[in-house]
Amino acid sequence: MTGEVAVLGAGMHPWGKWGRGFVEYGTVAARAALADAGLDWRDIGSIVGADTVRGGYPGYVAGATFARALGWQGARVTSVYAACASGAQAVDTARAQILAGLADVVLVVGADAAPKGFFRPAGGERPDDPDWLRFRILGATNPAYFGLYARRRMAVHGDTPEDFARVKVKNAAAGALNPNARYRKRVTAEEVAGSAVVADPLRLLDICATSDGGAALVLSSTEYARRHGAAGAVRIRAVSTVTPRYPNTLLDLPDIATDSAAAVAATGETFRASIARAAYEEAGVGPEDLSLAEVYDLSTALELQWYEDMGLCGEGEAAKLLREGATALGGRTPVNASGGLASFGEAVPAQAIAQVCELTWQLRGAAWGRQVAGARVGITANQGLFGHGSSVIAVR
Repeated sequence: MTGEVAVLGAGMHPWGKWGRGFVEYGTVAARAALADAGLDWRDIGSIVGADTVRGGYPGYVAGATFARALGWQGARVTSVYAACASGAQAVDTARAQILAGLADVVLVVGADAAPKGFFRPAGGERPDDPDWLRFRILGATNPAYFGLYARRRMAVHGDTPEDFARVKVKNAAAGALNPNARYRKRVTAEEVAGSAVVADPLRLLDICATSDGGAALVLSSTEYARRHGAAGAVRIRAVSTVTPRYPNTLLDLPDIATDSAAAVAATGETFRASIARAAYEEAGVGPEDLSLAEVYDLSTALELQWYEDMGLCGEGEAAKLLREGATALGGRTPVNASGGLASFGEAVPAQAIAQVCELTWQLRGAAWGRQVAGARVGITANQGLFGHGSSVIAVR
């Protein structure tokens, strides 16, 4: 049995602040993916919904919520939640169902209607919840964490605020070419430097917004794709959903602390690096094979960290790689050709699915004005709170 599944369809609801419910965004994306696949909703044997905790009870059972919105037709249903890795978990669940023979065709959907400003913990008193504690005891919002991580890169690797601004400039240039992006305007380094300080050294334009949006995929067995006349479809070859290893010696959300390595030797590999490594091993490819990457740029500094964690360069060499233009459109390995979260903002259950949509369009050669020439292999990199890995490798 092959470990690959085919991507028959990809669809999105544009990102923005639309003032409507997540169900509408997800349904629009789902119908777009079905149309792209040339299938009817009644052809779908299973639907997997990536949950949103901000959608009330319907958000906690997103799979059934989207199935109801599309029209009850008896499909198998699953709902998954893994914070920002929810989309990858949904893709992995769909792939497992296909490879197990439980369904030939699966629809994966994620959508969110995010609050204005930074994310807050869910309501209630929960002293055993590290995410609740970091807000209540430390006052450590997400931007505060991003600022700490940026300061670490400056201290350890010599990165500068100018390097961080270059990431935003690069991603904004790509996002300006993407009709689904929320922010479709190029920015200059001077505009980044002139934006308000949010969490020193990061400024407003260094940090991604919170957004509404939706994304969907139609996945199938490779045999079904051949029968459907799509033998040359993009294929998902690997999905990495690994967890960290003890001791975790780098600070990470939601735990603003490090584990002691005094009694236990560190593994020598960070959690983020293990996410990409597991995907490479499963797919039988390496960083040198990549045509492009879509990474989780919650902040400009965090994008630089992913360059190293994915093996695009050595430790401490990310800023150099960026300055050389290797990660820009037209460079050796473009990163965030979609525009990234810098151009989209966070719609949490949808973003890892949206990354795979971008790989699909790029590998098909259908990425409009931002096409990566000759794209054959792409990777996504992402992670969710409490140690959810998220990486997908797609090939053509």
